Formats: sequence, structure tokens, C-alpha cells
Amino acid sequence: MATKHSRSAARIMMAPAVILLLGWMLVPLIMTLIFSFKQYLPLRGGDLGWVGFDNYVRFVSSSAFWPSVIATLTIVGGVLLITVIFGILLAILLNQPMWGQGVVRILVIAPFFVMPTVSALVWKNMFMDPVNGLLAHLWRFFGAEPISWLSEASLPSIVMIVSWQWLPFATLILLTAIQSLDGEQLEAAEMDGAPPLKRFGYITLPHLSRAITIVLLIQTIFLLAIFAEIFVTTGGAFGTRTLTYLIFQRVLESQNVGLGSAGGVYAIILANIVAIFLMRIVGKNLDA
Repeated sequence: MATKHSRSAARIMMAPAVILLLGWMLVPLIMTLIFSFKQYLPLRGGDLGWVGFDNYVRFVSSSAFWPSVIATLTIVGGVLLITVIFGILLAILLNQPMWGQGVVRILVIAPFFVMPTVSALVWKNMFMDPVNGLLAHLWRFFGAEPISWLSEASLPSIVMIVSWQWLPFATLILLTAIQSLDGEQLEAAEMDGAPPLKRFGYITLPHLSRAITIVLLIQTIFLLAIFAEIFVTTGGAFGTRTLTYLIFQRVLESQNVGLGSAGGVYAIILANIVAIFLMRIVGKNLDA
């Protein structure tokens, strides 16, 4: 049992790391809050003083604000839906005995380690190019007119690119959960005459509920800040401008740090709303 002296020593040793971590998190947040109440134009006069909530009002009243929020939530929702459904199917498939199982698992997980900019460039030039892309050749093979994916189906294209990158992560988490499932339950249900769909619905899926909620929570945290894929492919055009990309435009393209900082605060609020909602789901599943 830990003594009072050992606990005090542990706190003292952990204190530098905790202070560094808090500083790493709080200093940028505090600076963002300060700049959000100022009119700060680095290339047009610098710090022009305090403006109160004017930046917040301007940002939220912009015609691009709500479309960017809707685009963000659409991408997040679409990616989560695809990665969870196909992640479960792939996890079940990879859990079956097969020749070269280890190699197949590595190939399935590999896309997760590709940089977002690289994967976006590969999809843009090799798959979605309306002239020389693989999908364009496939369309012509079946006698159809190739689609300009990034302009005619921009949001589905972004969802497809991001899903390809995050599907291995979901598959890995769900595969680990499936491997922890007691095989005797499935064998007993099979001996009782339960068909495969009922075995999946009443045994496998409830067992995966915790893993699914963890996948939803972790992916949502990262997907709310999606930027690189949009920057490389559409540049925020054709309805793909997310809240993060809108902040980028306000800060770097318009050189308005104060307005962009107000957008950053809105992004933090949106992320916390989504996180609280997901944490409630996670908490219910973990307590079940």
C-alpha cells in the first residue's frame, strides 16, 4: 500500500509534466481568446485595439458560417457511418481463418499510416481525375460518361477519401473486440439453431458496442479538424468548406487574426458539444 510520503513524492515527480502539459494546452487557448476580442491585422496596421464581441458577431453572421458547420457535420457523419459499417464487416472477415492472414491484415491497416496530403493527392490524381483517373476509365469501360468527382460530387468525394484513411483504424479496434468474444456463446447459439444474422444481432453486435463508441469518439475528435484533404483536393470550393477551412481563410487569406480567433472559439464550442454528446453514449455503454 502506498504511503503518504510515496504519494507526495509521486506528485512532485509528476508536477513538471503536468505543468508543461497544461501550459501547452492553456497558453494557445488563452491567446486565442485574447485575440478574438481584438482587431489584429498583421499586414494592415497590426493590433488596432479591443473590439469586444464584434469578431464573434461578424463570424457567425457571415454567409459562409452555417454552410461550413453543415459541411463539417456532413463529412463527420458520413465518415463515421462508412467506417463503422465497413469496419465491422472487415473485422468479421479478417477474424476468419485464411491463408496469409497476417499479410492481409497489414495491407488492410496500411492506409492509416499514409499522410492525409499524400492520400488526398493519390485519390485526386490517380482515381478521381475526370480524364486519366482509374474511375474515369472504369466509367468509359461500361459506356458511361466520366464524372468530375471533385466538382460534381464534392462532399461524397471528400467523405470517400477520408473514410479510406480512417477505415483501417476502425477495423483494427473492432477486430480486437471481436477476438475477445467468447466463441462458446456463438457455438451454443449455432447448436440451438440460431441463423447467422440473429447470432450477429444478439451476440456479436452487443459485444462490439463499447468498441464502436470508442471508434466514434476518437474519430470525431480528429474529423472535426479535417483540413489537409480539402486543401489538397477542392480548396474549399463546391460546398466543401468546413469550419476549420473557413478559419484558415479568415486568418491567412484575409489576414484577420481576430476574426479567425473568434472562429476558433466557435470550433472549440462545436467540438465540445459533439464530445459531450458522444461521452454520454460512451458512458452508457461502458457502464452497461
